[in-house]
Amino acid sequence: MEGINKTAKMQFFFRPFSPDPEVQMLIFVVFLMMYLTSLGGNATIAVIVQINHSLHTPMYFFLANLAVLEIFYTSSITPLALANLLSMGKTPVSITGCGTQMFFFVFLGGADCVLLAVMAYDRFIAICHPLRYRLIMSWSLCVELLVGSLVLGFLLSLPLTILIFHLPFCHNDEIYHFYCDMPAVMRLACADTCVHKTALYIISFIVLSIPLSLISISYVFIVVAILQIRSAEGHQQAYSTCSSHILVVLLQYGCTSFIYLSPSSSYSPEMGRVVSVAYTFITPILNPLIYSLRNKELKDALRKALRKF
Repeated sequence: MEGINKTAKMQFFFRPFSPDPEVQMLIFVVFLMMYLTSLGGNATIAVIVQINHSLHTPMYFFLANLAVLEIFYTSSITPLALANLLSMGKTPVSITGCGTQMFFFVFLGGADCVLLAVMAYDRFIAICHPLRYRLIMSWSLCVELLVGSLVLGFLLSLPLTILIFHLPFCHNDEIYHFYCDMPAVMRLACADTCVHKTALYIISFIVLSIPLSLISISYVFIVVAILQIRSAEGHQQAYSTCSSHILVVLLQYGCTSFIYLSPSSSYSPEMGRVVSVAYTFITPILNPLIYSLRNKELKDALRKALRKF
């Protein structure tokens, strides 16, 4: 009971990126600029899709919801990370606060990965079965697929977060990270974490490998269908529709797989922190840029909106 009480009252601190306050301030400014850029870009996509009736299609419905997910996903990490950068790692986070951040990060990240698979399925239907597209991708199915992505993210996140925070945490309270990431928090436990590492690997495999497999299968059929299109215009339209999605998938799955599917014996806290910057800050910035630059309809809608102002 005494050990449980100590764990419940424990506070965590995040290790600074550098002992130099000036370097920390520079990183703070960079993180803040990336966060604001991410918020602005993703909010713009969500609003543009909402106000343009021509974009009220399943493809843009999923794109707008992906943008909203990215906003919440980044916001679950950034405020605490910025506070710790300013305080040189002296801003404490309670064990409850750490668990809450971990839950929302995994929940939203998992839903993000599943939604990317849903978007690949949408493109598969649009290109391989164009005449039946509106019949298959009904609005009721789109909403069900979106809700299903959120429910899967929730069901994968909750038990894993509860499992990790049932571990006892003793004297070491410094997390070698800028947010409560699972591998970094488990390193602080003063108990055997083999079961927890196995559970993390299995859930990471489910969240990453299964959707990625479905995306890959979808794009095999899509490539075959594109090769059968005779007109150059049809080729270009199909390519522009899918290439942006593939780039986002590679960025998201590549970084997260490196962290969560690498053997625990090869896990490096320093490398984990650096790679995490890529998928928590850089990827949410690139998503709206990639989609807006490679999508003609979205660019046209954005130009029209800017002209009105």
